[in-house]
Amino acid sequence: MLKKLGLVVAVVVIAAVCVVFTGVDAFAKEYKIGYVDLAKVSDEYAKTKDFEKTFEAQVKGKDAERQKFVDEVRKLKDEQALLSDKAKAEKQTIIDGKIGNLQEFDRRVRDELIKQRNQMLGEIQKDIDTVISAYSKEVGYDIVLIKQTVLFAGPELDLTAEVVKRLNIAKK
Repeated sequence: MLKKLGLVVAVVVIAAVCVVFTGVDAFAKEYKIGYVDLAKVSDEYAKTKDFEKTFEAQVKGKDAERQKFVDEVRKLKDEQALLSDKAKAEKQTIIDGKIGNLQEFDRRVRDELIKQRNQMLGEIQKDIDTVISAYSKEVGYDIVLIKQTVLFAGPELDLTAEVVKRLNIAKK
């Protein structure tokens, strides 16, 4: 009886060891890992540069439009200084209205520009994600990380240059 119990225990131990070592093989698989510097990719992407130029031109145009409001308020204030007290009060009402218009203009333009910028950055990010995914599948990467979240990785794992190259080729 004791021999049978010892034999059963030995079989269970051997079976457990086999299961453990079989599981180790599954974890021993090597993964192909790389990383991408998203900030650098975005900065070097031609579409980003084109967007920045267009956006800057729009901002300058809106600044010129805003300057007209500011000049008008200054002119009214200059005129107000030469008026009688009663006329100054009336002019102040006009000035306050113009200042309100300026503030509304500022709010509307800021909201428009933020919305436009976010939309364009979303499109750029979508392009980047698409290229990274396609390249990773093509070359057989199991995991691609963002450089900004990696504490250390050798330069041989950096996929940034290839991603930038493919993005700019795809844009053309």
